[in-house]
Amino acid sequence: MKNLPQKIRSRKLNSRVDLTAMVSVSFLLIIFFMVAAELRKPKIMNLGLPERYCDDDGVIRCAIGIENRVMTVLLDENDKIITYTGLLEVSDKSPKKIKYGQEGIRKELLNKIRQVQEYTGDPERGVIVIIKPSKKSNFGNLVDILDEMAIVNIGTYAIVNDFTPEESKLLAAN
Repeated sequence: MKNLPQKIRSRKLNSRVDLTAMVSVSFLLIIFFMVAAELRKPKIMNLGLPERYCDDDGVIRCAIGIENRVMTVLLDENDKIITYTGLLEVSDKSPKKIKYGQEGIRKELLNKIRQVQEYTGDPERGVIVIIKPSKKSNFGNLVDILDEMAIVNIGTYAIVNDFTPEESKLLAAN
């Protein structure tokens, strides 16, 4: 017998696919969409807005008595603080000149918190403080008053830089 040429068989290649990269990409996509969905959720914050009512004309107005919750703090040069409640033009109480510290502004703020809690009876409706630094006050005074807001836990306050003519006269007189 003669040697017959043998058939050359093709070698079968390994048909196994490495999916490691695809698994990594899948996990990254899952994490991305989870974070994106979490960031898309609306963030809600309660605002301490005054109560509103609708009068007979259909006009929406603020509730009567909001002036009892509002306290204005005027900051002036030489560490002067002048406070008043409600509107200066119609307030029956005269403005007070007080000092910084535990026996000054802190005591006044704590008294105001207690008065407002007795007046409203609702812990959600606390004191609203309007801080008005004058052009002559320094930055340290503003930082000190903001520290006092944090110490006595007043959550609703605003820093305003416009003065009414009555407030300007009050600062000039003191």
